[in-house]
Amino acid sequence: MNTKTGTIKKVSGPLVEASGMENAKLYDVVKVSDKRLVGEIIELHGDVASIQVYEDTAGLMPGDPVSTTGMPLSVELGPGLLGSIYDGVQRPLPGIAESSNSPFIERGVEVPALDRGKKWQFKSVVSSGDIVSPGDPLGEVQETDLFKHQIMIPPGIFGKVEKIESGSFTVTEPIAVVGGKEISMMQVWPIREPRPVKEKLVSVEPLISGQRVIDAFFPVAKGGTACVPGPFGSGKTVVQHQLAKWSDADIIVFIGCGERGNEMTDVLLEFPELKDPKTGRPLMERTILIANTSNMPVAAREASVYTGITIAEYFRDMGYNVALMADSTSRWAEALREMSGRLEEMPGEEGYPAYLGSRTASFYERAGYVRCLGTEDRTGSLTVIGAVSPPGGDLSEPVTQNTLRVVKVFWGLEAQLAYRRHFPAINWLNSYSLYLDEIGKFMVQNAGDDWRDVRIKAMEILQEESKLQEIVRLVGIEALSEKEQLTLETAKSIREDFLQQNAFDDVDTYSSVRKMYLLLKAIITMHRLSEGALDKGVNLKEIPTDLKEKIARAKFVPEEKLGELEELIKNMSNGFNFKN
Repeated sequence: MNTKTGTIKKVSGPLVEASGMENAKLYDVVKVSDKRLVGEIIELHGDVASIQVYEDTAGLMPGDPVSTTGMPLSVELGPGLLGSIYDGVQRPLPGIAESSNSPFIERGVEVPALDRGKKWQFKSVVSSGDIVSPGDPLGEVQETDLFKHQIMIPPGIFGKVEKIESGSFTVTEPIAVVGGKEISMMQVWPIREPRPVKEKLVSVEPLISGQRVIDAFFPVAKGGTACVPGPFGSGKTVVQHQLAKWSDADIIVFIGCGERGNEMTDVLLEFPELKDPKTGRPLMERTILIANTSNMPVAAREASVYTGITIAEYFRDMGYNVALMADSTSRWAEALREMSGRLEEMPGEEGYPAYLGSRTASFYERAGYVRCLGTEDRTGSLTVIGAVSPPGGDLSEPVTQNTLRVVKVFWGLEAQLAYRRHFPAINWLNSYSLYLDEIGKFMVQNAGDDWRDVRIKAMEILQEESKLQEIVRLVGIEALSEKEQLTLETAKSIREDFLQQNAFDDVDTYSSVRKMYLLLKAIITMHRLSEGALDKGVNLKEIPTDLKEKIARAKFVPEEKLGELEELIKNMSNGFNFKN
């Protein structure tokens, strides 16, 4: 509801200055002009407010009215979020399309984020007279065939349940009275304020992605942070699509932040058609898409990442494991740079605002493995994975460097690998993960007892290959000893038979932790047996090649036939049979 009115003083692109705003507050949402364009106050000087407008400001003139709502930019949280497609300020794109005759978003359109007319079947889990506190579930709604939506007590409300009933309700109808306050199934939460938790915990479980190079060498913990920087065409979007499809998160929030429209179109067209590999149900039933592409107003990019992470926090608070993909945070930083320039702030490195580092940190620190609010012991996690698009692949630029300071996993994509059709094109020499110690016990329990040794040996071989390749370029492979030539052969096997993965092959697109271990174990076992044979005087060319061929085909063994890989390793461990 509008409370105070001012007038436009100056228009500069998405930035509008308005006078007569002495009673407004920083970050208030305002409606600009008679078209009621959505804006947010980002700076106040006396009665003059600088407003970031999230829609096209063409045609606005000095003297046009500006009215403040007195509320911060917020999102609506409740049943109906799953499967939705929103823009950067949580306007539902399908709902806008139905109410408009144009293929474009009309200015000033107002469509609620959650359907006000749809009724949901609410089943209470508490009774009148019970004492509840923030985070406690009042009941649940079967939002999809597989997903139960917990209706929780909002933060700040506690006391005795004076009235509650099960039945069919819309998201705005009261379902209970607690401590004298009516509660509906919908919560409204400001996007720039993190949702509260009891405690942040140390995660000891990885987010299993099904991508061998990630899960084996550079894993991210549930509740962790990762960044995927790389030049154009190196596969950032493909990596995020694979994570969205195959990771063992309960809920996926995918933010298309300023990327090209055709990339987001692929997501919008493909995700509704994809089946969740774990359940067979449509992938959209556990996905929320936020589409704010490069042809949409630049200012809305800045809001889109906060909109997405607030929705993700809401599902985390129910005790679910949530994964958020932001593609790409570089576009978000460019929006910050443009608004900072229009505010005439003192620029930092390469024109980005001096507060770029703190804004980046405040975004990623909202990830975490947490103990949720509520009387029962409930944990949830929010994993944040951000793509970064440095110009020309220059990782020294400010957005990449500020991101690397706060995230714990770096998946460095390399254009040369992508050009060689090696996907995922993650460079195994300069990427890293700081979660290896925390999740080590999980991997030993779920992969194999000697997992650490196998992984370390594989990395040593890849690093040794890098050094030997320099010698080969100078004097040729003949200058190497047979053991060094064996190292090159094994490294090639690791690269082509283990790290390289075909996203379009039904079997190879995903590897369980156990299959990943068996594949790498087979390669390392072959290497160690070959080393032993060389020590006994066997010529490198005499080592059997049939096992190498079996290892090369092993990644196409289905998950239900992993016994074949175990048998292969067992037979290899018995030694080679050399012909006389």
